[in-house]
Amino acid sequence: MEENNPREIEAKSMRMIDEEIGNLNCTEAERKTIKRVVHASADTDLATKVSFSPGAAEKAQKLIREGADIITDVTMLKSGINERKLAQYGGELKCFIRDEKVMEAAEKTGLTRSIMAVRKAAKLPGKKIFAIGNAPTALFELLRLNEEENLKIDFIVGTPVGFVGAAESKEELMQSDIPHISLEGRKGGSAIAASIVNSILYMMGD
Repeated sequence: MEENNPREIEAKSMRMIDEEIGNLNCTEAERKTIKRVVHASADTDLATKVSFSPGAAEKAQKLIREGADIITDVTMLKSGINERKLAQYGGELKCFIRDEKVMEAAEKTGLTRSIMAVRKAAKLPGKKIFAIGNAPTALFELLRLNEEENLKIDFIVGTPVGFVGAAESKEELMQSDIPHISLEGRKGGSAIAASIVNSILYMMGD
């Protein structure tokens, strides 16, 4: 039965989402990502809240094809991304939130582990896509590194969730020159960030 088949359930969900969100002023690639966000959140109101810098999906795909790693702010987000698909292009999924040196540095400086984790990741060689689904402080730090320390940030999927700093950090990202996909307002989270990254990967084909 359709109700017991995961692929049929997802296909039916996507058809329902298509109908409910109606026409949007976006590209076909952007629509596919928006549908994944709505599917992950069961919130059709988010369809008009997803923000893309110009050519965002294509830029992210280019980075992945060039072997970019994907760095997440939390392990929950890391576990939600299709690691096998990323590996096909030579990239790795990484998260430094539990890294021993990161934890020591956070203790020593009084800064959050999220800040220290992205600070460590941003200084690693190679191209990187940062996926921030939980910590506004991580997103603020990436923006600061890009602006104040001239550390080039290749791409950010920024959807931190919460009442303190989440909407503000995303607004700052949307006003920056960093290629990005983000989400207006307080809503967001790891599941939404993962859905965006996976939508990019799935659009790349086998």
